[in-house]
Amino acid sequence: MVRALVLLLAQLAATPIVSETVETGEHRLVDLRTFECRDITRSTVLQRVCYDRAQQDLIVASNGVYARYCGVTAETIDHLLGARSMGRFFNQNIKREAATGRYACRMGEPVQRS
Repeated sequence: MVRALVLLLAQLAATPIVSETVETGEHRLVDLRTFECRDITRSTVLQRVCYDRAQQDLIVASNGVYARYCGVTAETIDHLLGARSMGRFFNQNIKREAATGRYACRMGEPVQRS
């Protein structure tokens, strides 16, 4: 039993750590290394929320598709995660604002960080 555990630990130590990358609706890859991600179980609209506090970048999985929103404050994320209806809050305060340009990401903004 101990031998099997030692072999398993040796295999894990030899396995390279690869950061997760997702493709957004813009057909661009985003490396989630700097993002804090949460799987969402209490919403029918959102499945996952990933946020990079330093860059104020938000990546949201909705209906199996990832979308990126830029310039989203940490306060807005706190309100999203604490909202009674996360889907309603997201649609009214983030998705709608992206359509007007507030949280829209500019084409020249980097999306893949090293």
